[in-house]
Parts: sequence; structure tokens; C-alpha cells
Amino acid sequence: MNGQNANLTPWITEKFIAAAPKEAAQALGGLATHEAVLLLKPLKAEMIVAALNPMQPAQAAAILRRLPSRQAAHVLSRLDLRQGGKVFAAFSVPQREKMKTLLPPAVCQALEKSIAWPADSAGGRMSTDFVLFRTEAKLTEMVEKLKTLPRKKLPAACVVAGRDGKLKGYIRAAELAFYAPQSTAGSIMTEAKNVLASAPLAQAQKLLDEGQPLVPVTDENGVVLGVLTPQTVLDNPPDKKKRFGWF
Repeated sequence: MNGQNANLTPWITEKFIAAAPKEAAQALGGLATHEAVLLLKPLKAEMIVAALNPMQPAQAAAILRRLPSRQAAHVLSRLDLRQGGKVFAAFSVPQREKMKTLLPPAVCQALEKSIAWPADSAGGRMSTDFVLFRTEAKLTEMVEKLKTLPRKKLPAACVVAGRDGKLKGYIRAAELAFYAPQSTAGSIMTEAKNVLASAPLAQAQKLLDEGQPLVPVTDENGVVLGVLTPQTVLDNPPDKKKRFGWF
């Protein structure tokens, strides 16, 4: 590493990133790309995400291009959605195509369209921090999946979709204990009303007020892109960590 930046490197640690992500991003942005990659590559994904979220999209894209493809895709899918969209757009065409082979189609669609969604739209405010089960998922599989999540990440409800990613319904997590082990997600789900990503946030708020625990946000074809919950509607989620939870 060059002499000018060498004195920065001892400070760019997980503790530094966690405590001051904007300052960490600025420090990393001042390094050569290969130097930043050497520092970030061994860190946990959540720390890389925290460092890249405040970074200039072109710089973040340059770093992700040098990370192993699967690690890069994992981090990209967990960036704040609007930042992720800008980083995705900064990739070269071959790099975007590579990411499309590693991420679910709905994730790529959300990244591609997120920049155009207004901040007060369903897409602009949705969270990608959700759990999705396929209709054929067994109860035992669903329970095991939820048991692996930290307590603070346990959702009030999970989205259910078909193999094509299209919305089918939702399941309240607390109700799973009342069904037979051989039950499938499709057999115990409740029908869910959705909103389009381009729709005004007020449409989702109305559904939440009517008692739905979450509101799936979909594209025009019904493919699930994210969710809105009372917390994400109230708390301005663009500053919150997001990730796709497909199962």
C-alpha cells in the first residue's frame, strides 16, 4: 500500500466500520481499489455492506468487481435497495449479466428499477428483509428455516410464492405451531393483497390498517420484490439494512 494511505489501514476495522460507516467509506474510497479489496474481503458480509452503503456507487462497484463473484452477489443483494440499484447500474454489462446468474430474477429486477421509484412509493420504501417460502415447502422446513434466524430477525409473517416467484399469500409465523407437520406453505397460507412497486405508499398503509401483517410489493406480473410492514412504513427504511430471504 502506498505511504500516503498506509496510516489509514489500521483504523479500517470491523469496529471502525460499525461505529462510523460514513467515515470508513470515505477512508476506503481514498485507497486504491485493490487495497480496499484486501481490507474488506476477509470481513463479514454485514461489515462490507455497512462500508459500501455510504460509498460513491462507482467506487463500490469497482470493489465488488474484484471480490469473488458469489461474495459480491451476496453483498450486492444486501445493500440498501437504492444504493444497490446505483451500484448495479455502475457495473459493466458483462458484470451485470454475471450477477443475474447468481441472484434471483426478482432481486435483479428490483435493483434495476429501484432508481426510478419515487421515495414515497411502495418500491421506494419497501424492505427486502423478508422471508419467502415456496408453496410446496413443508412445515418442518419452514420451522427449521425460522429457527436459524436471530430472534430480532424473526418475522411476524412470511410471504408465500410459487416457483415463478409470483405472490400466493402469507403465513403468520406464530401460527406455524398449530399445523400438522406434513402441511405445506400453500395449504396453510392466507390470501394476501399486494401493491405494485410504483404505487403510492398510501395504498399499502390502507392494507396494513385493515389488518394485514405485511404487504407484499410486486411488479406488474405479480412477482414479489419486497414487503412493507408497519415498521418499514413508519421508520423510513432506506437507511436500514435490507436483504432478500428466499427459501
